[in-house]
Amino acid sequence: MGPRGWVFRGIGIDAEPGSLIAIEGPSGSGRTCLLLTLTGRMKPTGGTATVGGLGLPRHMAAVRRIGAVANVAGVTDLEPALTVGEHLRERALLQHRFGDSLRELLRPRAQRALDARLRVDAALDAAGLDLDSLSKGSRTPIRDLERPAELRLSIALALLGEPRLLGVDDIDTKLSDAERTEIWELLRSLTRAGTTVMAVCRSAPLNCVTVATRESDAKGERKNDRGESSDQEHDAHDRTGHEDDGTDQHDQHDRKEDDDALTEAGRA
Repeated sequence: MGPRGWVFRGIGIDAEPGSLIAIEGPSGSGRTCLLLTLTGRMKPTGGTATVGGLGLPRHMAAVRRIGAVANVAGVTDLEPALTVGEHLRERALLQHRFGDSLRELLRPRAQRALDARLRVDAALDAAGLDLDSLSKGSRTPIRDLERPAELRLSIALALLGEPRLLGVDDIDTKLSDAERTEIWELLRSLTRAGTTVMAVCRSAPLNCVTVATRESDAKGERKNDRGESSDQEHDAHDRTGHEDDGTDQHDQHDRKEDDDALTEAGRA
């Protein structure tokens, strides 16, 4: 729950691996929060979910390791002054340093460099981004990219980690109908390769798993400052409500201990 009440609730999703899932709803209906929750980047306060066999919210870190997000404002923002190539090299370096296994880290440097180039090429190809089509190739600054190319780059960066689950936010913004159709076809191609894809949109296309968030319900609940911030289920039936009273009492006890510790520190 947030300070103004429910962010989303009453959500049920049941999707097989390799599915294309459209999170459909108007802006402000909690669709991005649902995307972040199901990719392990936002902790729900009610409900249950299972993603790739991993339960949420208990295994959020494990879900983050198998998932990636793209085009999420405030999370995956691209630096306008940097070039396309600099973003790709930076993400490949981070993936190598923090995402690869210890065995990969111990491989010869030349082999690691070759593997990184192959991984970047594969991600660009999967995202449908041809660097030669850009005005300055890999040296094109982000601020000079057209919207479709910027979106494809964000997707390519997410794919460098070879995720099993990919979440893409707000694929409608600043795209024409033809460009939007191309992006949906791109996402479908990723599912054919085995990746489960979730995409936030205003209107879902045909032949995908659709889950709708409702702005009216969210706004109605926010009028009273009570309730949970998110309530959702994945793979099962909907269950809503607070965590059990024992947990609430435990949290209150922890807060009291924190307050006592701060008081003692002030006296010292």
